[in-house]
This record gives sequence, structure tokens and C-alpha cells, in this order.
Amino acid sequence: MATRRNVLVMGVAAATALALAACGATADKNEGGSGDDGKPVSGLRIMVPNTPGGGYDTTARTAAKVMEDAKIATGVQVFNLPGAGGTVGLQRTVNEKGNGKLAMQMGLGVVGASYTSKSAATLTQTTPLAKMIEEAGAIVVPKDSPYQTINDLVAAWKANPKGIAVGGGSSPGGPDHLLPMQLAKTVGIDPKQVNFVSYDGGGELLPAVLGGKVAFGASGFGEFLDQVEAGQIRVLAVTSEAPIEALKDVPTLKSAGIDLVFTNWRGIVAPPGISDADRKVWIDALTKMHDSAEWKAELTKRGWTDAFVTGDEFGTFLTEQDKAVADVLKQLGLA
Repeated sequence: MATRRNVLVMGVAAATALALAACGATADKNEGGSGDDGKPVSGLRIMVPNTPGGGYDTTARTAAKVMEDAKIATGVQVFNLPGAGGTVGLQRTVNEKGNGKLAMQMGLGVVGASYTSKSAATLTQTTPLAKMIEEAGAIVVPKDSPYQTINDLVAAWKANPKGIAVGGGSSPGGPDHLLPMQLAKTVGIDPKQVNFVSYDGGGELLPAVLGGKVAFGASGFGEFLDQVEAGQIRVLAVTSEAPIEALKDVPTLKSAGIDLVFTNWRGIVAPPGISDADRKVWIDALTKMHDSAEWKAELTKRGWTDAFVTGDEFGTFLTEQDKAVADVLKQLGLA
């Protein structure tokens, strides 16, 4: 099997209306404390730009719970605003200029979608707060799939690229799209021949995999751990450099003879034009969360890799990722 070295470190309705009406995306400028007095911060809101149940949603709700449990913040509200691969939420974030109580959970999927969706709003307009985690991808199949190994799947895929559908929980340009495209290219399949089915987040991808609507799924492995433990889904390979502790018996693509490493990431940004004081409140709260025993326990539980950087350092990373994603999409003929 031909191999190729590809290392990519990036990550990218009525109910929504009710959620926004209930918690509001625009905060009272005078609401909540600063945390400087030792008291928990209040009034913080985190927008998740895709559906419940996916990686962004899990990360945001875990962060909010840890901040509550560790008494870093109180009443942290998490709400979903899905659409267009995360760019509906991105546009809302940019529109909320100066709102220092709002932040958006994001990652590689939003970076890619901003290109493929031709979004007017860009991540360079936002205020970078923190990069939080990295997570390896996984190639998964339902329990009754005929493919027992990653090489079984690749052989069938190469024989019939258009007939083997792959599902991902992101729009074109996101991590769940870039992963199978990079995999196809690595094993000698023209990415333009790939039958990719896009779902808006892992919450929508999971039933598609379980129901056999796609032959296999490509997404962050953490989104499938419960179903793996329940025996509903099998992981054929992970995309990390080394084996994953949470999936000890699962091979990496490299160990299966496929020279590809792919790592997704997630972070959090605020609207443009927020005050230095509000930026400090967010970064201080996220730093305390990162340093807490509760967060370290969640990293271990979920198999996430600690990748914490804040402020300007995260801003530099975002700029680099923006260029890297644009370059990959151009190579694939998608931008």
C-alpha cells in the first residue's frame, strides 16, 4: 500500500430560538463579578455553534460544569446555535461586538467552514481566549459492519470509492471532512471521488453510523466512547501518533501501515472589541479551570490531550491554522 506522510494538527431552529430567548446572548454589562475579589465569576455564557451531543457541545458543557464545581464561576449558561458548519454561530459572535460575557466554543471545524461556507464573518475578527484540548480522530463502524480491520475497509474503499459512504460531524472543511479526505489521499484514492455525507455535529453523526446510513464514520474518538463501551460501535483505527489510553487495543493508522497522523483541537473565542478587563476575566477563569483537579480528571476520562494556551499565543496559533486549512482545502480543490 502506498504511504504518504501527512501530519495535520488543527482540529474546524425553534429549539435554538427558545434557547436564545431563555438565556440571551447579550449580557448585561454590569452583571456578575470579576473574580478578582476571590468570588466566583457570574453571568458567563458559552455559545456552541452546532447541535447538542457533538465535540464542541461536550467540551463546552464539561468546561462549564468544572467551573461550577470548582467554584470558579456560577450560573455558566451553555446554549446551541447550529448552522452552516458553525459559521452561523461565528457570525453571531462577531455581531456581538463588545459583549464581554459571551464566548464561543470552536475549533478546526469553524476554521474550515469559514472558507467552504464563504462566511462574511471570520475568526480573525474574534478575540482569542484559549486553546483547550487536542483530540485524535477515529475511524468507526457499527458493530455488525463487515469490515473487521482498517485495512479491510481501505481495500473495499479503494475498490469502490463512490459506493462506500463516509459520514462526518462537520461541514466540508471541518475536521471530520478533512480526515477522510487526507486518508483517501494517503491510500491512493482521489479525494474528489469520496462519497462524504456531512452531519451537523457528532450528535447527528452517531445515529447515522449506528443506523448504517454510512459505511463508516470519521470523527473525534471521544464522541464514541460510550457506544464503544456498550458494544454498539467498533473503532478500526485512531489517528494519533501513539495509541490512545482510552482505546488501548485499537491500532493507530501508522501501525496499520497508513502514514497519516491527524489531530483535532478545540478552543474558545470572544466577540471583537471586548474590554481588557472582560478578556482578563475569561482568561483567568479558563486558566483556573485548566489548573483544577476536576478538569484534569475530565481530560483523563475523555482521553483529551491538554493543549492549553491563552490570549496572544492562541491568537498566533489561530492565524497559523487559518493559513494551513486554506492551503489544504486548495490542495483538495475545495477552496
